[in-house]
Amino acid sequence: MASIRRTLSPAFQDRAYVNGGGSPFSVPSPSQKLLSSSRYSPPFPSAILAFSVSVRSFVAGVLFHRPNRKGQQWRRGFYRCLLFFFLGFLLGLLPFGHVDDDEIRGRSFNFDIKLPHVNVQLDTDNTDRAVKRMNVQFNTDNADRAEKRRNVQFDTDNADRTVKRREDLVDVRLGVVERRVDLVPRKLLIIVTPTYNRALQAYFLNRLGQLLGLVPRPLLWIVVETNAASMETAEILRKSGVMYRHLVCGNNSTRAKDRGVYQRNTALEHIERHRLDGIVYFADDDNIYSLDLFDRLRDISRFGTWPVAMLAQSKNKAILEGPVCNRSQVVGWHTNEKSKRLRRFHVDMSGFAFNSTILWNPKRWHRPTSAPIRQLDTVKEGFQETTFIEQVVEDESQMEGTPASCSKVMNWHLHLEAHSLVYPKGWQLAKNLDVVLPIER
Repeated sequence: MASIRRTLSPAFQDRAYVNGGGSPFSVPSPSQKLLSSSRYSPPFPSAILAFSVSVRSFVAGVLFHRPNRKGQQWRRGFYRCLLFFFLGFLLGLLPFGHVDDDEIRGRSFNFDIKLPHVNVQLDTDNTDRAVKRMNVQFNTDNADRAEKRRNVQFDTDNADRTVKRREDLVDVRLGVVERRVDLVPRKLLIIVTPTYNRALQAYFLNRLGQLLGLVPRPLLWIVVETNAASMETAEILRKSGVMYRHLVCGNNSTRAKDRGVYQRNTALEHIERHRLDGIVYFADDDNIYSLDLFDRLRDISRFGTWPVAMLAQSKNKAILEGPVCNRSQVVGWHTNEKSKRLRRFHVDMSGFAFNSTILWNPKRWHRPTSAPIRQLDTVKEGFQETTFIEQVVEDESQMEGTPASCSKVMNWHLHLEAHSLVYPKGWQLAKNLDVVLPIER
């Protein structure tokens, strides 16, 4: 086999080596270094030098020394890991930077996007041209804006005139003089209607139910019957679409005067027991009412009254009964019947309304007594209204006349009853009429 002999380079043959080393690849021992370094004055104590030498030899042995045995490889790896762990621990302790917590807390983070600044350099000629164009465009825009403002003003004037014309036309058609938007929740209207079996009962109830269906909510219709609740009346109430309560009066009086008194007292007891909060109005089913009346009922705070037009018993003249007002203050009464001039308050049963809390909250209205307020059946006919009102208010100063100056009739009382006739059961005739006319051909 050919042998390869490694010779020294000529460049290193004449070089003198330090510490007596004859070869450039010889590694000096630590003792030789100590001997050679003893020629100079050591800047550190001997213990520190010895420690540094031992550390250096340990590091060199771990990193560069090749183990002779296979069993020493795991030791070398373990020492390497230990060395690097120690170095990392020392590096972690070094203070590379310091951030004050107060600065972090006091610093406000701003998430606004800042656009980079762009420097645009234009030539002088281009700049002048751009400025002229901008001025021309600005003047054009101003002219357009001024023209638009004139057009808008002209259109606004026309629109205002059109709206006013339309409002005037609507007011003339509907007869509405004043309109107002009330943001306050509406008061509950409690309409009390006593009814009984007669020929025109279905007609009266259907007419009143259709009217109450046009009144803005909330509204409660309390219908009171005598002895038992009839199926015919209950069906009319269901079809009316109005929130209702169908009550029965236990007192079966046959007299018309006492029957209405007991039925209204039944409704008053129901309102007092359930503490209904609203405006109570006695609306008989045979009267005629305007829709404006129910709108004005919600303006009453304690007790409100208004004039009622009615036909006399002889049906040959009209009678106006109710208050005479100076704006909303009651100053007198309308009456034409001599037999009723002894009454304290000349009001029809459908000519007043009151706050329901007077029935169950006497402290609010400073009532002198907490006795229940009821209609009396011991007084003469025609005096039930005045005796009832005397329990609610003391005098005219606690009344409110509506509308202003009581200058409008909002309901009519017509005597159209047929007491001797009753409606057929189920609103159906069991047989045909007695007289049948044949059809001629």
